[in-house]
Amino acid sequence: MNRTPDVIVLGAGIIGCAVAYELARRGARVRVIDGRAVGRGATQASAGVLAPYIEGENRRTLAELGVRSLHQYDEFVARVVEDSGMAVQYVRKGALEVAIGEGSLDRLDQIAATLAEAGVETERLDAQATREAEPELAESVLGGLLVPAYGFVAAGQLTAALERAASVRGATFVVSRSARRVSSDADAVRVETDAEPLSGGAAVLAAGSWSAQIEVAGAPRLPVRPVRGQLLHLEWPGSPLVRVAWAPRCYLVPWTDGSLLAGATVEEAGFDEQATVAGVRGLLDATCELVPRARQAGFRGVRVGLRPGTPDDLPAVGASDSLPRLIYATGHFRNGVLLAPLTAELVANLLLEGRADPALASMSPGRFGGC
Repeated sequence: MNRTPDVIVLGAGIIGCAVAYELARRGARVRVIDGRAVGRGATQASAGVLAPYIEGENRRTLAELGVRSLHQYDEFVARVVEDSGMAVQYVRKGALEVAIGEGSLDRLDQIAATLAEAGVETERLDAQATREAEPELAESVLGGLLVPAYGFVAAGQLTAALERAASVRGATFVVSRSARRVSSDADAVRVETDAEPLSGGAAVLAAGSWSAQIEVAGAPRLPVRPVRGQLLHLEWPGSPLVRVAWAPRCYLVPWTDGSLLAGATVEEAGFDEQATVAGVRGLLDATCELVPRARQAGFRGVRVGLRPGTPDDLPAVGASDSLPRLIYATGHFRNGVLLAPLTAELVANLLLEGRADPALASMSPGRFGGC
């Protein structure tokens, strides 16, 4: 695809904002449209965990993408902070995968073996060493796997900083307009909205769970579906956790202000963004099982987001097979924050340099039948 200075980005979540920023800093003219405020989709309920092999342990391709993106994070955050002038909470103190219950130790050994093959540093801990690493963990903990390179970023802060940084570089954001249809002719791509239409040299479809609701001329609907996630924000009593802790039923992220995020449910609930008693109770039970002191925690609230899932849990990133000058950047499910730097780089390389990274082969939207 030839270089184009004029790109319309459909979607203002973490992916859309990262793409907009990367394109704008390389000199493209960028317009971002969304029917919601920036970061009000899946991003608002993300704990920002940066842990590739936790999310991707059974999917080597996803894990490899995550590791590559994580390697970019230090530079990515530093650049966004400098360009935006905004603070972003970003912590790399590691993550502790915790074994609780029958079969959990074998699972840790399998994860450790996978990480070793990928050259990722880990430390296998017995029960005592695990509780020494995190004294608040329950006595029922059987062991742990420490991955020093892991961490978290405040997803909302990062998305806001990306918006500011992109704007500083000349991008414009219109967050009161929803895209309805994308088409193209020999000269331009056309985006029909719920207001007046827009035209430009190219478009990037980064609308998350709403991507399938945008018609692409001549192509089937992309099979992206919403998967509800509920995330708790707790006022933590006493000594905070040192690092991200992960168990089969929940994960815990200690913020620097002493509070704690506990997540996250995975619910097939369509576009229902309502918090539920069952979801909150399940997370509270899992959190208290892992860290008993949570019974004394205050309750700041619950956040709900709709993550964009695909049939194979891999993102859809790359050029459309059916519509010239359309690039997909969606379907990241629970990995949007982690994969934002890599996705932005791959899209910008493709649009502005015509360079198709080999990583795009596994994420091609064409695997869904001509999208």
